[in-house]
Amino acid sequence: MFPAPIESRSHGVQISYRVGVWVALFLWLLPLLAVMITSIRSLTDINAGNYWGWPTDFNFIENYTEVFTRTPMGKYLINSVFITLPTAVGAVALATMAGFALANYRFRFDVAVIPLLAVVLLSMPLEGGSGWAIAIASLLAAVGLWWLLARIQVNATIILFAMFIAGNFIPFQILMIPVRNLTIATGLYDTVFALIIFHIAFQTGFCTLFMRNFIQGLPYELIEAARMEGANEFQLFWYVVLPLMRPALAALSVLIFTFIWNDYFWALVLVQSDNAQPITAGIQALRGQWVGSWNLISAGSIVAALPPVAMFFIMQRHFIAGLTLGGVKG
Repeated sequence: MFPAPIESRSHGVQISYRVGVWVALFLWLLPLLAVMITSIRSLTDINAGNYWGWPTDFNFIENYTEVFTRTPMGKYLINSVFITLPTAVGAVALATMAGFALANYRFRFDVAVIPLLAVVLLSMPLEGGSGWAIAIASLLAAVGLWWLLARIQVNATIILFAMFIAGNFIPFQILMIPVRNLTIATGLYDTVFALIIFHIAFQTGFCTLFMRNFIQGLPYELIEAARMEGANEFQLFWYVVLPLMRPALAALSVLIFTFIWNDYFWALVLVQSDNAQPITAGIQALRGQWVGSWNLISAGSIVAALPPVAMFFIMQRHFIAGLTLGGVKG
């Protein structure tokens, strides 16, 4: 069923495998190497058409210094930090509490349907008779759905869990115009808070799926023993469950940090000015008015890539574990 280990294959296959790995690694890193070399070229060298050759002049200090002196690169870095850190903390914290509740409690159908009713009613235009008629019809349909699910004895916790992860199946491009209009209506457009709030909203579903599956794999005997000792639910969560979740918290934090730091789509949709623009969208400011300063753009791209790369190597073990942790029940 599974491929045989490479050590058990023939000597020729082993040699081909090792050569193929190095070739694939070189091809994968070739664009990055080109950007790194371009970041230390002079603009004269680039205008002369020397894209892949060895640089005639090495402007490492000049290019990277110019990135921070000619453009607000420092401001973009600070904005990215102010956006990424609160988002990662907020999404992981909310998902941890939601995952704990979904993994350990069984909810009534009225609790499961109330959020659905709220979403339906808030999305209905209530101006005029037709708006109220649609809202009432939607309310009756939701009540009928609640009665039907209660009659066939469907687990209400599963419904709540499905509502958390349903947003992961909606393409962000569909939400672009409604989210932009909502930020304009609430006065959050072109602010750091808009990116923080909506990143937390969009990432919480995935984080809840991750945390709920991990918590379900914890030994339930520990939770029962803590309850028998008189621990309340907050003490149970804080002193029993949370210490066991440190590997999952570290892995998920690294994943969310990487996702948010590298976000480009919402940075273009919700932000315009330099005061709130993160570094991924701010790199376009490195372009000249008439001539593209590709050496500065490459240097800015390297600067933008350094924080997530550094985070990956510092937390490499947790990051790799995060690719599979919580995917199956332990």
